[in-house]
Amino acid sequence: MHRRSFLASALGALAAPKRPMNVLFVVSDDLTSTALGCYGHPLVQSPNVDSLARNGTRFDRAYCQYALCAPSRASFLTGLRPDTTKVLTNGPDFRDFIPNHVTMPQLFKNNGYAAIREGKMFHMGVPGTVGTAQWQDAASWSHNGSPQGKEHNSKGTGGNFTPHIGAGVAMQFLRTADASEQADFDAANRAIAHLEKHRNDPFFLGLGFVRPHVPWVAPSEYFDRYPLSKIKLARNPADDLADIPKIVTETMPNTSFNMKMNGDQQMESLRAYYASISFMDDQLGRVLKTLDRLGLRDNTVVVFQSDHGWHLGEHTFWQKRSLMEESAKVPLIISAPGQRSRGKVCRSLVELVDVYPTLAGLCGLTPPANLQGQSVQPLLDNPNKAHKDAARTQLTTPKVDGRAVRTADFRYIRWKFGAETAEELYDHRKDPGEFTNAASKPEYAKELERHRALV
Repeated sequence: MHRRSFLASALGALAAPKRPMNVLFVVSDDLTSTALGCYGHPLVQSPNVDSLARNGTRFDRAYCQYALCAPSRASFLTGLRPDTTKVLTNGPDFRDFIPNHVTMPQLFKNNGYAAIREGKMFHMGVPGTVGTAQWQDAASWSHNGSPQGKEHNSKGTGGNFTPHIGAGVAMQFLRTADASEQADFDAANRAIAHLEKHRNDPFFLGLGFVRPHVPWVAPSEYFDRYPLSKIKLARNPADDLADIPKIVTETMPNTSFNMKMNGDQQMESLRAYYASISFMDDQLGRVLKTLDRLGLRDNTVVVFQSDHGWHLGEHTFWQKRSLMEESAKVPLIISAPGQRSRGKVCRSLVELVDVYPTLAGLCGLTPPANLQGQSVQPLLDNPNKAHKDAARTQLTTPKVDGRAVRTADFRYIRWKFGAETAEELYDHRKDPGEFTNAASKPEYAKELERHRALV
């Protein structure tokens, strides 16, 4: 090539505009990190989540800000803590309290992106409002899609181990033959269509899977992957609840004491939960395969997370709405083009409120100045880098205010109810299962005082 032609070609390449970074933001509902292969579960089959972890950063100590769907989702989608959004139950709309705040998808929409929702992003009652746009905040999206699913009305065989509890909390499962009747299958189909449509446009695709939220509905083949003979129940000390404040079980009346299920019913519940995870994972895999087929992976940030954790019999608790590790800790995986470290585990403390500023930074956007999280972008290059001294989770009822602080080695929980206060302190260096409440032990007095100041 002639020297002049070569220089012109080089200058033209340098002047070529950089493509905006896309985002695929995936949220799985009620998924605990302890039930994924990449987080160490010996039985659960989650190959697509595991593959994503191998191609990104797996955060081993990521925490939600509220262990309930609506408050947690309002928090991480606004980048604000629950005390600021004022969403403290599964009901209020954050717009009633902060009407002009720019949400995470709205920031992308305002910057020329196709901001697409398919599935549960903000709160959605499962199974009651699956397939509707209730609570999904139209201002946040340029496309506001609600995948359809028959949930427990699908054809199949199943059961309900807790008929004394209403739908959406009841331990109900259904083995079905038709995957196409499920909202997660429809959500994946819709996401694939959006990727095809917007392959040449900048997009923020929010993909919300409802599984493994109860009722556990999945094709029979997913149940068959988990023979009951291989399933093991949580192991708790006989006196596990003896040193836990009474207010804890009173705050969780329907989900404590194994929800009145016997051992066989608990094993069936575990199998149904695992089956739902594998079904969800397969839908994720179909979307990721399309991302690769279209050549979009090199220009798309992929985030996979849950809205909060989930108890699977630890401390005799099931489901969410506790302030202990299993309920507060969440799976969080971020895979970003150009990150220097892949397949590594980050053990720095991070929070879901950090995701909004992280995605804004990765995509070169300026987020609102009032965000209350801190970008984890530096951890994608150096997962050993320090990030935060503490992660905070809260839980409230009309009469109880619960606050938890997770530090490097401890979990501290403070309960206030009326004029009374109760405390829990767990030393994760010796007691990672949080079986021994050390709050009253003299040797922990200094740590107790230090954590009181952090709550």
